[in-house]
Amino acid sequence: MPQLPGLLKGLGVTARTAMRTLFPKRGLRTLIPAPQQGSVTVQYPHEKEAPPDRARGVIALHEENCTACMLCSRSCPDWCIYIEGHKVKAPPRRAGGAVRSVNVVDRFDIDYALCMYCGICVEVCPFDALFWTPEYEYSEPHIADLLHDRIRLSEWMETVPEFLDYEPGSEQKVRKVPEFGSDDFAPARKLEAGS
Repeated sequence: MPQLPGLLKGLGVTARTAMRTLFPKRGLRTLIPAPQQGSVTVQYPHEKEAPPDRARGVIALHEENCTACMLCSRSCPDWCIYIEGHKVKAPPRRAGGAVRSVNVVDRFDIDYALCMYCGICVEVCPFDALFWTPEYEYSEPHIADLLHDRIRLSEWMETVPEFLDYEPGSEQKVRKVPEFGSDDFAPARKLEAGS
């Protein structure tokens, strides 16, 4: 029986350490509400918080930069990117040059019901065709409507923020968000004009 007091003393030390770890500021008093401090809950539909810098919302597509190389689709762990394209003959870049083949995107869809927002597709794109936007309000009543096609993904380009400088000591890759005019976000009109 002489070991029982030492055991109780050890359990007391463990309990005090656990309390300091779990409730570091006020101890158990944090479990008691403090009405003088007010509510910290944002009443979402009526009040909206601004998302932080570099927030990951929806992915936008800059269709003119996309070459249908399929790198984003192949590197996606969820397989939620669907790309189809075809090759067309394009005029030579220089006078006297050869006619060249260019990939044209026919279908570029992202299924946000499957996407886990890892950002691998944005990082792996060598042509800067995919960008993060801070938009987070794109819920739908039907899960099938979360499949965004290239027209809808191109419309999200309006909300892409300017690129922020890296923190000191981090990678210094220079990326710029393309500048657009007012008519650049009319993918439906571009499709109608092309057909």
